[in-house]
Amino acid sequence: MFRRSLNRFCAGEEQRVGTRTVFVGNHPVSDTETYIAQRFCDNRIVSSKYTLWNFLPKNLFEQFRRIANFYFLIIFLVQVTVDTPTSPVTSGLPLFFVITVTAIKQGYEDWLRHRADNEVNKSTVYIIENAKRVRKESEKIKVGDVVEVQADETFPCDLILLSSCTTDGTCYVTTASLDGESNCKTHYAVRDTIALCTAESIENLRAAIECEQPQPDLYKFVGRINIYSDSLEAVARSLGPENLLLKGATLKNTKKIYGVAVYTGMETKMALNYQGKSQKRSAVEKSINAFLIVYLFILLTKAAVCTTLKYVWQSNPYNDEPWYNQKTQKERETMKVLKMFTDFLSFMVLFNFIIPVSMYVTVEMQKFLGSFFITWDKDFFDEEINEGALVNTSDLNEELGQVDYVFTDKTGTLTENSMEFIECCIDGHKYKGEIQEVDGLSETDGPLTYFDKADKNREELFLRALCLCHTVEIKTNDTVDGTTESAELTYISSSPDEIALVKGAKKYGFTFLGNRSGYMRIENQRKEIEEYELLHTLNFDSVRRRMSVIVKNEGGDIILFCKGADSAIFPRVQNHEIELTKSHVERNAMDGYRTLCVAFKELTPDDYERINRQLIEAKMSLQDREEKMEKVFDDIETNMNLIGATAVEDKLQDQAAETIEALHAAGLKVWVLTGDKMETAKSTCYACRLFQTSTELLELTSKTIEESERKEDRLHELLIEYRKKLLHEFPKSTRSLKKTWTEHQEYGLIIDGATLSLILNSSQDSSSNNYKSIFLQICMKCTAVLCCRMAPLQKAQIVRMVKNLKGSPITLSIGDGANDVSMILESHVGIGIKGKEGRQAARNSDYSVPKFKHLKKLLLAHGHLYYVRIAHLVQYFFYKNLCFILPQFLYQFFCGFSQQPLYDAAYLTMYNICFTSLPILAYSLLEQHINIDTLTSDPRLYMKISGNAMLQLAPFLYWTFLAAFEGTVFFFGTYFLFQTTSLEENGKVYGNWTFGTIVFTVLVFTVTLKLALDTRFWTWINHFVIWGSLAFYVFFSFFWGGIIWPFLKQQRMYFVFAQMLSSVSIWLAIILLIFISLFPEILLIVLKNVRRKNAKKNLNCRKASDTLSARPSVRPLLLRTFSDESNIL
Repeated sequence: MFRRSLNRFCAGEEQRVGTRTVFVGNHPVSDTETYIAQRFCDNRIVSSKYTLWNFLPKNLFEQFRRIANFYFLIIFLVQVTVDTPTSPVTSGLPLFFVITVTAIKQGYEDWLRHRADNEVNKSTVYIIENAKRVRKESEKIKVGDVVEVQADETFPCDLILLSSCTTDGTCYVTTASLDGESNCKTHYAVRDTIALCTAESIENLRAAIECEQPQPDLYKFVGRINIYSDSLEAVARSLGPENLLLKGATLKNTKKIYGVAVYTGMETKMALNYQGKSQKRSAVEKSINAFLIVYLFILLTKAAVCTTLKYVWQSNPYNDEPWYNQKTQKERETMKVLKMFTDFLSFMVLFNFIIPVSMYVTVEMQKFLGSFFITWDKDFFDEEINEGALVNTSDLNEELGQVDYVFTDKTGTLTENSMEFIECCIDGHKYKGEIQEVDGLSETDGPLTYFDKADKNREELFLRALCLCHTVEIKTNDTVDGTTESAELTYISSSPDEIALVKGAKKYGFTFLGNRSGYMRIENQRKEIEEYELLHTLNFDSVRRRMSVIVKNEGGDIILFCKGADSAIFPRVQNHEIELTKSHVERNAMDGYRTLCVAFKELTPDDYERINRQLIEAKMSLQDREEKMEKVFDDIETNMNLIGATAVEDKLQDQAAETIEALHAAGLKVWVLTGDKMETAKSTCYACRLFQTSTELLELTSKTIEESERKEDRLHELLIEYRKKLLHEFPKSTRSLKKTWTEHQEYGLIIDGATLSLILNSSQDSSSNNYKSIFLQICMKCTAVLCCRMAPLQKAQIVRMVKNLKGSPITLSIGDGANDVSMILESHVGIGIKGKEGRQAARNSDYSVPKFKHLKKLLLAHGHLYYVRIAHLVQYFFYKNLCFILPQFLYQFFCGFSQQPLYDAAYLTMYNICFTSLPILAYSLLEQHINIDTLTSDPRLYMKISGNAMLQLAPFLYWTFLAAFEGTVFFFGTYFLFQTTSLEENGKVYGNWTFGTIVFTVLVFTVTLKLALDTRFWTWINHFVIWGSLAFYVFFSFFWGGIIWPFLKQQRMYFVFAQMLSSVSIWLAIILLIFISLFPEILLIVLKNVRRKNAKKNLNCRKASDTLSARPSVRPLLLRTFSDESNIL
C-alpha cells in the first residue's frame, strides 16, 4: 500500500533508471488512449544551500563537525554543568564569535545565491498553450511544454528544437556560459517538424519524445521522436546533441525558435554540471590537524599532572582541609573517583585555551581575502580575451607553493591552438606555398610552390576532401546569392584545425561556400559551383581519432571521405599506398607540425543502403547508442584509399619555454600529457625546452617494444635496462633529487598510450605490479616525461599514479580542453587555460588563467607567498596560545592546584578575539618576506619551502620551545618581582589579580612585538593593526578597571590596571621582561643580517672579478638565499 502511494506521489520515477517519455505540448498522442500526466521536477533552479527554516540547524551541524568547534562546545557544556574555575563565558563567547562570524559569511554567500536563483526563476518566458503565446515565469515551465525563444535570449531549460524561422530548420547558438566557447554552433530540427513555425501548427502536433534520463555530459544526448498523424503510422526520427538546446546557452543570428522542454530545473545539464565537485584539502590543513592532536595531548598531560599533584598535595590533612576552609558534609561524602574526574575536567577547562578555536576563522578569512590578490593581479590580464585570472577555490591558495609535479596538455596549453596551414602532400608529392593572413582570410603571397605535381584528378579529389570532410559552418555578413564572394565568408568551427584545412584548400583554388538545405557547396579552381548532398557525418571522437562524411555528388556517385591521425588511418588503407605518404608525415611531425591523413572510399548503392540502414538503426537506439555507433563507424571506415596528408602549424605560446625553464629551475618535474603523435610532441618539447639538447631520452613506445615477438618480455627488458642506468646515475641519497639534477646527466622519458596500457593493465599476473613499480622508479628519476597518444582517462590515471607515490607529492594539472578535465579534477591543484577549445577546463578547475606563461608567477610568487603567510599564521597561533596558557599551568604550583585562574575572565575571553587577532590576519594577507620580482626572477627560492618545509617537526618544535621559554619568562619574571614585600611607596601590597595582569600585559606586548619583528613588508595597515591592538588593550584595561566606565566598580578588576601602572618598578619589570623574552629573536635577526651582509660582500667581489675577466655578467642580483633575503627589514 505504501509503495503504491509512493509511486503515485512520484509518478514517472519508475522510468528514471532507463528512459523518459515526453509528450510534446503535454497532449496525448491518440484520442483513444488514456493520457496520464507524468510528474517531473519543475523548472526552479536551486543553487542555494539553506532555506530560512533549515539554516540554523544545518549550519550549526556543519560547523560542529570541525574538531576544534566540537571540542570547545564540549568544554562549554562542562563549564555549565560542572563547578569549574572559570565562567562559561570564557569559552562560550569565543565559540559564539567564531560560529557567528562563520554563519554570517556562509549566510551572506547563500543569500547571494538565492538572489541569483530568483533572477533566473522569475524571468519571463513564452509558452504555446491552446494555440496562443502565454506569458509565464521561467520556474513554471513543465516538461513537455513548447517554449518560444527569441534572438539573443537564453534558453530557460533543455529543449529539443522543433523548428526555427529559417527554412532549413537550423539555428545558431553560443554556449559561452556553459563551456566558454564564444563561436556559434549550429543546431538542427528534424525534417518532419521544420515547417511548424506558428502557434497553431505547433498546437496540432502530436508527438512523443523518448530520451535518456538526465546526465551531466554537455556533449551527449540520446533520444528519438515519434511523430503521429491520423492516417499514417508513427514516424520515428533519431535525436542527438545537435538537436538539443541547453539551458544557459544563447540564441544568436536566428529570430525565433520553438522547442519542447525535455529536462527542467535541477535536471538540466547545466544544473547537473555544478553539483558533486569533490572537495580538495591542502597539506596545510593536514598539518593543522596534526598540530591540534599534539596540543590536545599537551592539554591532557597538563590536566593529568595537575590533577595528580593536587591529590599528592592534599594527602597532607592540613592542606586538604585547613582550619579556615572546612569541607561540607556533602563534599566529605562525595566519591573520590568522581571528585578526581571533575577536577580533571576543571583543569581541562582552565587550560583549554591552548587549542586555538579562532584560528579556523582567521584561516578562512585569510584564504578568502587572499584569493582576491590573484584576481586583481594585472600581470594575469590578457587583452586578447579581455579577461584575467579567476579563483574558483580559495581553499588551495597555499598549495600553489607546494607543487612537486606539473602535468600539462600540449595543444592550446603550451601552444596557441591557432592553426596555420603549412603544406600538404598528395600521393607523395609535396605542395607548399606561403600565405599571409589578412582579416582572417587567406591571400596568396607570390607563386605557389609545387614539388613534382600529382595527377590532376587526384589533386582535385584531395582538395574536395578538405572542402567536404569537416563540420565548419559559414557565417555570412549578408544574405547573398549562390555566387557568394569569398571575401564575405567567415568560417566558424569548434576546431581550429578544420578552419585551417578549409583555408588551405581555398589557397589551392577550392573554396567551401557553406551548407544549404543539406547540400554542401564548393567552388572549384574553374570557379564552378559544385553541390554535394551530405548523407551522413561520422563525427570525430578521441577514441577513433578520425572523422568521416558520406556525400553524393551531382552525378549520383556516393563517396566516403575520411581524415584523421596517421595511426588511425594507416591500418585502414591499402598497404602499398602508405609508403608514399608516411615519410612526409614523419618529417612534418619532426618539424613540430600537426599532421592529418586523408582517405576516401567509393560506395555502391547497395553498400550505401546497408550502411544507411545500420546507421539509422544505431542512431535510433536509446540504449548503448554510442557503442553501437562506434561499431558501425568501425565497419564503414575500412578498405579506404589514401590520398595524402596535411601539415598544420600550431605555434608555441608566448614565453612557454621560459616558463618551463623557470619551473624546472624551481625543482618541479614537468610532464607533458598529449593525444598528439610522438614526433610532433617531441619536437614541441624541444622547442619549449622541456628537453634540452643534453637530455638523454629513454623511449617506451610501441615502436621500441614491437621489435620483439612478446611485447611484455621486451617491455620488461627495457624497464630493467633504464632502471639500472638511472640508479647508477642517481645513487640513493638522503638529499632531494631536485637538488642533484644540475649535478648529473639529465634524463627524459617518452611513453605512449599503448605502452602505458601494457604497464598498467598487463595480464593478470604478478608481473603487472612489478612493471608499474619499476616504471615509477624510472619516472621519479627523470627530470621530464612526455606521454603521447594519451586518452583523457589515461591522463587521469597518470596523475593518480603519481599522487599515490611514497611521500604523496603535490600534483598540479593544467589544460585548456574538455579532454583535460579528468586530470584537472584528479590532481591536487587544477588549473584551466581560458583557451580556444572552450572553457570546460577553466570551469572545472580550481584556478583559471588566460595563458600558460601566467603559471610562472602564480606558483613562484603567489604560491610561495601564500604558503609562507599561512604557515606563519598557523605556527604563530599555536605559539601565542602556548605563551598564554603556560603561566596559568605554572601558577597552579603556587596556589595548591586549586584551579585558581591567573587571568581575569575578560582577558581570557578577549585574548584571541580582540587583542591578538588582527595583527596576524594583516600579516597573513600582506607580508612579502621576499620581493615578488625576486621570487619570479630566482626560481630556486621555491625549493626552500617545498615539502611543507615551514610546517615540519623542526620549525614546530622551534616555535613550541620559543613559546615555552617566553611563557616561563613571563611567569617567573613577575614571580621574582613579587618577592619584594611591597611594590609601592605607601607600603600597600599587590594581590593575585595584579600578578596576573602584569603577566598578561607582558604576554600581549611580547606576542604582538614578535609579529612586528617578523614583518618584512610594512604597510599602513600593518602599523594600524599592530600599534592599534596594543593601544586597544591599554584602553580596554582602563575601561574594565572602572576608570573610563565607572559603573564597573563592583567587579574584581576595579582600579587594578591603573594602580599597577602607578609603580615605577612594574614599568621597568614589564619592559625588561618583554626584552628578555624577545632577546633570542633579536639575536637571531642580528646574526642573519651579518650573514646577509657577508654574502652581499662576496657577491660584489664575484661581480668585480667577472668584470675583470671581460665576460658580461648574467648573474641575477638576487642570488641571496631564502634565509638571507627573508631578514631584510
